[in-house]
Amino acid sequence: MDIVVFFLAAAAAIATAVAVVAQKNPFVSALALLGNLVSLAVLMLLLEAQFVAIAQIIVYAGAVMVMFLFVIAYVGPRGEVGPGDRKPWLVWLAILAGALIAIEVIVVTYGATFSDWAEIDGDYGSPAAIGKALVTDYLLAFEVVSVILFMGAVAGVIFGTGGRPRRLSTDEVLAKEAESAEQRRREASRAVLDATRESMGEGS
Repeated sequence: MDIVVFFLAAAAAIATAVAVVAQKNPFVSALALLGNLVSLAVLMLLLEAQFVAIAQIIVYAGAVMVMFLFVIAYVGPRGEVGPGDRKPWLVWLAILAGALIAIEVIVVTYGATFSDWAEIDGDYGSPAAIGKALVTDYLLAFEVVSVILFMGAVAGVIFGTGGRPRRLSTDEVLAKEAESAEQRRREASRAVLDATRESMGEGS
C-alpha cells in the first residue's frame, strides 16, 4: 500500500511541478504549486516525518500560498515584467541547470533500489521528538535562528514602509491651505483671462 501511495504522490508532485512553470495563468500556477506542496507532504508522511509534513501544509500551503494569491490578485495577471530581449547566455545557463538536475535525478534513481531500507532507531519525525530536540540539544541554534528571522521581519517592515511621516503643526497646515487657495485663485484668474482672449479673438 505504501508503494502505491508513493507512486501516486510522486506522479502528482512531478505533474504539478511541471504545471507550475508551464502555465501562463498565475492563478493556475499558484494552485499547481499548492498541489505540489500537498504531494510532497504525503511523501514526507511516508518517511515518517510528520512534523515536516504538517509544517509544510500549515506554513507553505496555508500561509505563503495565501500571500501569493493575494499578491497575484492585487497586481493582476498582467502585472509581470514585460517581454524583453532574451539574452543567449541566460538560455544556455537554464539549459545547463536543467541538464545537471536531470543527471542528478538519473544518478540517484539508478543507484537506489526498493530493497534497500533505511533503518532508523527511535522516533525522529514526530512533533514531540523535534520539539524535544529544539529545546534541548539545539536550543542555542533555535534561538539564534529565531532572532535572525525577527531581525529580517523588522528590516522588511522598515525598508518597505520608508521613513515615518512628520506631523505638521497648525501653522504649517494653515500655510499650506493658504498656498492652495492662492494657487486655485490664480488658476481661476488665468482661466477667465484665457476665455476673455478667446472671445475677443472670435469677435474680431
